[in-house]
Amino acid sequence: MAVVGGAISGSVAAEIFADHGIRVAVFEQNARPYGKIEDGLPRWHVEQRKQEYARIDARLRKPGVYFIPCTKLGRDIDFEDLTRNWGFSAVILANGAWRDRDLGIPGANQYVGKGLVYQNPFIYWYNHKNESSYRGVRYETPDGALVVGGGLASIDVVKVLQLENYERALRARGIETSFQELEKGVPAVCKEHGIRPEDLGVKGCLLIYRRREQDMPLAQPPDDPTPEQIVKTEQVRQKMLRLAREKYLFRFQDRRLPTGLVVENGRLVGLKVAETRIDGRRAEPIPSTEQDIRAPLLISSIGSVPEVLPGISMRGEYYAFAVGAVPRHTEHRHVFGVGNVVTGQGNIRVSLVHSQAVTQKLLDHYARTGIDTEGSAAMRPSDEQRVTERAEALIDRAECWPALSLSQVANIESRIHALQQRVDYTGDYDAWIAKVTPPDLE
Repeated sequence: MAVVGGAISGSVAAEIFADHGIRVAVFEQNARPYGKIEDGLPRWHVEQRKQEYARIDARLRKPGVYFIPCTKLGRDIDFEDLTRNWGFSAVILANGAWRDRDLGIPGANQYVGKGLVYQNPFIYWYNHKNESSYRGVRYETPDGALVVGGGLASIDVVKVLQLENYERALRARGIETSFQELEKGVPAVCKEHGIRPEDLGVKGCLLIYRRREQDMPLAQPPDDPTPEQIVKTEQVRQKMLRLAREKYLFRFQDRRLPTGLVVENGRLVGLKVAETRIDGRRAEPIPSTEQDIRAPLLISSIGSVPEVLPGISMRGEYYAFAVGAVPRHTEHRHVFGVGNVVTGQGNIRVSLVHSQAVTQKLLDHYARTGIDTEGSAAMRPSDEQRVTERAEALIDRAECWPALSLSQVANIESRIHALQQRVDYTGDYDAWIAKVTPPDLE
């Protein structure tokens, strides 16, 4: 099996396959396989990150798992070559969602780096900016920034801005603190130092959301919820927002839809925003309510979608997977998807459960070694039943992944080793992780 992506969903699939005696090649685009646990989950989640790292490590060091770091689909390996020429029984896409959803205002993207920033590179910078080896883009965090979003990721963006601004403001008063302290709550830290937050002169960033605050996807109701469960979920969302605002002191406006850009001297300096009327899940702009919201920085945090890669056809913003329990790519019989690349949700638990369910279904359907169609002596089926079962068995066997010959396995392993040698990976997973982990990683 080939698994593209080594983080939550990819490592879960690899472990399940390996536990069933199936060899797995895990192609990971980064040196470390932790995906958005490392690059998208802000660095104040110290213990959670450590726990998830350890779980991923345990899965990827399983016997039968070949880890191939620094190998990106579309850059270092070709999708068509991987699916048609390598000889894998199947390819599992677990490469997540690293592309920010477009802000949705014509012409906005020409101002990226000129007043507009997207969430994914912004959080990546925040997580790695203090490493001496970091060579990426560096971002400013001016007071009064404008954030467009509404989900948990946008709350993270807001927290980054507020922590950076209050840490700066306190330092200007001769008070040294840290993001770890401030993450526990700005008012509490200020109280410890005998100062009021409002005396620091921080205006605070503004988060705008197109629907109502109780619609914010901060918590999800169960499947097929009752009206009472929906109400309870809405109350939980409002409580989460209230607590976040009390701790980090940001401003918030709901029912606000960006409709245009405010540009001066070739730089984005704000958005035209209209109030909205809510009709179910739709947010329609109300005529004559448009106003300009000016800000020194705009951060778009309205969701992430899979990267566009040559050879993988799309359906809208996502890869073209068939709808159903087993997401199979519509143009490739043996290409499947697990985790965020299918669900569009960055939630750790959702990715884990989705990968477990899909991988098990793949094993049940495609990895069967045979079907007994004759029945037992005590319950021998009728001739008609036997004909039907044999026909179904033939269909199943046509779908099953055949065992590879020794020469086929050797050819795949040879190509794997060539990619590993290209980046000086010797096959010792723990030694590799120790070598590529920055000593000053937070």
